[in-house]
Amino acid sequence: MDLPEDLDDADPVFLPGGLPHDRWMRLALEEARVAASEDEVPVGAIVVAAGRIVGTGHNQREQLNDPTAHAEMIALTQAAATLGSWRLEGCVLYVTLEPCPMCAGAILQARVPTVVWGAADPKAGAVQTLYRLFDDPRLNHRVEHVGHVLADECGRILTEFFRGKR
Repeated sequence: MDLPEDLDDADPVFLPGGLPHDRWMRLALEEARVAASEDEVPVGAIVVAAGRIVGTGHNQREQLNDPTAHAEMIALTQAAATLGSWRLEGCVLYVTLEPCPMCAGAILQARVPTVVWGAADPKAGAVQTLYRLFDDPRLNHRVEHVGHVLADECGRILTEFFRGKR
């Protein structure tokens, strides 16, 4: 992600609190563009706490030869390291694609209270499309979620990426 010139990658990005979801999602889209430039499926994620970005990630499965290297997983790991706790209470995760079952499980385990996602995932969506893990009353944690934020733009980057592969 391109950071302001006076910050480097080690510093959290401070942004005004209360930004609308679409403003934060645009930052997640920047991460998705990084993934596309690395020939990875273009999904990006950011974790926000108290008005600042504490974790970023984009898909890196091909680079790392790691099936768990989804954007959300990388952003959650970075946020936990930044905050010094695996409990990401008080955070909001923004991700350009509806989380899959693996990522939804990690979000639940990390106690993230809110997830905002862009495009629906008809093949693996675990928030609303195929499964509803965040709303499952059998689990000990619930996640509030807002979907379809900048869905067209989030979906377009994926469509263009896969069109280029065919």
